[in-house]
Amino acid sequence: MLRRREGDSFDAGLINGPRGKGRLEKITPARLTFSFAWGEPPPPLDPIMLLIGLPRPQTARKILQEATALGVGALHFFTAEKAEPSYAHSTLWTSGEWRRHLLAGAEQAFCTRLPELTHGLALAAALEKIPPAATRLALDNYEASAPLGQDQPAVGAPVVLALGSERGWSATERDFLRANHFSLVHLGSRVLRTETAVVAAVTLVKAQLGLF
Repeated sequence: MLRRREGDSFDAGLINGPRGKGRLEKITPARLTFSFAWGEPPPPLDPIMLLIGLPRPQTARKILQEATALGVGALHFFTAEKAEPSYAHSTLWTSGEWRRHLLAGAEQAFCTRLPELTHGLALAAALEKIPPAATRLALDNYEASAPLGQDQPAVGAPVVLALGSERGWSATERDFLRANHFSLVHLGSRVLRTETAVVAAVTLVKAQLGLF
């Protein structure tokens, strides 16, 4: 506890459950006694799915927090052709550390809901996670012919945003995405860090879907 005394109240929440207020009722050498008054659960997460080529662990940590804070519904980190294979074996993933970053993002947003998350899938397997009738968009600095936001997705319909590894998409991956009905789009002429591109792209899509 941080400087709490008997009678102090604080914000509380159950993971994927309700939010409310807690109260520290009693402090003894052996235990702390709390009471809670729960409200309604927060609204569902946004119908936005991210497919991301496994980045460096320090980049992934930022994405986990920021995407969760923004309310993304699912994150799937896949093994991209241009990504460093060792990234998949980082302690971020093998120790379960990733969950701590999801919790930090949810706390920042004062929300209890955590996105669905997978890591280490092949791109083809990640695409199997896509819900029916989703708008499929892949960010690409080199072969995209239209900016993200030029075409308006249906309000309320799911949107999938795919981002390649930090070194970009391979030619094979681009062909595979096109064959699976992805449109290649860009965020302008400036080359952004992956974590910056995630925040910018999700913000644009949320605005288009009327989620602000």
